[in-house]
Amino acid sequence: MSVLHANERTEFKGSSKTKIREEGLIPAVVYGNDTENKSITVDSKEFIKTIRETGRNGIISLEIGSDKRKVMLYDYQINPLKSLEFVHLDFHVVDFKSEIDVDVTVHVTGDAKGVKDGGVLQQVLHEVSIKALPNDVPESIDVDVTELDVNENITIGDLKSGKYSFNHEDDEVVASILPPRQEEEIDPGEEQEPGEPELVEGRENNESTEEEA
Repeated sequence: MSVLHANERTEFKGSSKTKIREEGLIPAVVYGNDTENKSITVDSKEFIKTIRETGRNGIISLEIGSDKRKVMLYDYQINPLKSLEFVHLDFHVVDFKSEIDVDVTVHVTGDAKGVKDGGVLQQVLHEVSIKALPNDVPESIDVDVTELDVNENITIGDLKSGKYSFNHEDDEVVASILPPRQEEEIDPGEEQEPGEPELVEGRENNESTEEEA
């Protein structure tokens, strides 16, 4: 289990978060059932290394001085202009006996039959919400589309649940194969009937009326 070191945050002035980030740290909060909420900071580089080792839903040993807690990354905020710049983190203390709701990444695998026939693969869900015990949360869920043909789809009900359950309706589509795109063809020999735009004809009619008057 990866260890992530943290320091308790004691400064809460308006400009303190900016100063924290300038020092290469990320402001965060840790909370959970029967656990006192605590504001902390973690080193940005150490956090990124930890997440790469454990995965998005991995269990982390968070050390706040002498206080050690088993946590999962529950939520995070990033700088929209810099994908790897985290601006805030939420850690949830793990209760290994209670199920939790988490979002898990969906990976589509295989070369679909329908794509080979000219169809277009459409992945509708890139994440799914599941309920599971902390130790049973998968890092990702693989969806094999090899046998998927044109106009066919894979739904939540088609997926194997394993040691978790899905927080979705069974008929919710995960991936589908759309028919080949067809463009309208115009016959080059087809001629359009001659004519003037209605606005022009209307103008001419108005001019004729004025002359007759």
